[in-house]
Amino acid sequence: MKQTQRHDAIVELVKRQGYVSTEELVEFFSVTPQTIRRDLNDLAEQNLIQRHHGGAALPSSAENTDWHDRKMMHSSAKTRIAAKVAQQIPDGSTLFIDIGTTPEAVAHALMGHRNLQIVTNNLNVAQLMMAKTDFRVIIAGGTLRASDGGIIGEATMDFISQFRLDFGVIGISGIDEAGTMLEFDYHEVRTKRAIIENSRCVMLVTDGSKFGRKAMVSLGGMEMLDSLFTDKLPPEPILHLLSQHAVKLEIC
Repeated sequence: MKQTQRHDAIVELVKRQGYVSTEELVEFFSVTPQTIRRDLNDLAEQNLIQRHHGGAALPSSAENTDWHDRKMMHSSAKTRIAAKVAQQIPDGSTLFIDIGTTPEAVAHALMGHRNLQIVTNNLNVAQLMMAKTDFRVIIAGGTLRASDGGIIGEATMDFISQFRLDFGVIGISGIDEAGTMLEFDYHEVRTKRAIIENSRCVMLVTDGSKFGRKAMVSLGGMEMLDSLFTDKLPPEPILHLLSQHAVKLEIC
């Protein structure tokens, strides 16, 4: 069995059983323990499983991966996604840029643009983009989340709601099989909804590892989007929803 096939099979076993031991996997696939450990490490890095001593379980739906780890994961995919998004945002545009490592990659890709006006609740984005003297950067007020530089809360949502901008660039923690976008923080979901409601064109930027990933709080369905930028073809049910709601799909 090829490595990619074995990875898919491991994920299916974990989903079905909730937990599988290394010994079970070694016997099931007739490979060495070292091979299974490498497989589990690879899958854990993609957030497809949660690594435990002696086995693997489903990823937590209550807590997100550390920001520094997320920033390193799928970095080449995020760079490709960001470049594609930047191509579709003209000079002189107004835009929201959301919390998350993929929206941050979009901010990096936009540094060659001119005369952008950016409203953001992401302190990392603000610090990056303030270096451009022809950019106007407006930071949302609220509670600063030290773990990732995100700004959230009632004040953030109220502040964002005062604007009506050309583009809203948002990230997401997971998209379930029914096409529901999911997050770990209720306050972050409310802020994303404010961005969506006040953007003329909503762009979701997410790498393919988020398809099938679970989180606790529902943001809403694919009908909230204008465009989805990703690096892999989404599962068939999500493709159907994108077509049904005329959401533009960009594979980067």
